[in-house]
Amino acid sequence: MYTYEARKFDLPKLDGISEKSNFLDLGLYAGYVKNFNAISSLLPEYAKDSEKHAHALSELVRRKSFEFDGMRLHEYYFEQFEGESKSLPQESALGKIFEKEYHGHFTEYFKGIGSMRGPGWAMLSFDPVGKQFQVGFVGEQHQGHFVTLPIILALDVWEHAFLLDYGAQGKGTYIDAFFKNLNWSVVEQRFEKANS
Repeated sequence: MYTYEARKFDLPKLDGISEKSNFLDLGLYAGYVKNFNAISSLLPEYAKDSEKHAHALSELVRRKSFEFDGMRLHEYYFEQFEGESKSLPQESALGKIFEKEYHGHFTEYFKGIGSMRGPGWAMLSFDPVGKQFQVGFVGEQHQGHFVTLPIILALDVWEHAFLLDYGAQGKGTYIDAFFKNLNWSVVEQRFEKANS
């Protein structure tokens, strides 16, 4: 069985997202990695007597995708800050598509998705079959995905992402800070890969 390890990220100092907030969020991410590995190792043992362990098995299976998605989505999230903040050139392939599909208002549209009530993730995925974006809100982190679609942009809007820096009412200010620090070249590379 493959054992996952928490990745290390080369995060610059972010404007509006504190180092302490990132430190705590990275600890949460490491917990997802640890929990996924632990669940994966327990499942084969419990499956030996699935009748006896029926309730434990059902809970572990339910938690497994939650832990995995928490691990993977945080990896998407943190790598978007690596390097330095870079804007999206309008003449880039991604910039042109955003202009065509969102009439230059993609950021506002995505911020609106992220501002929805409840914990979760605002996600931009790309459908290489339909050649179009799908924007959605992933409740918690394991419900609401567009199955098989590559993730282009992931915005963590769980309370832990903004509570320390901005308080309970600060989600919108945090989302503004997210976009201020975003390295769009990472997002562009994901799109190019998904669209090739």
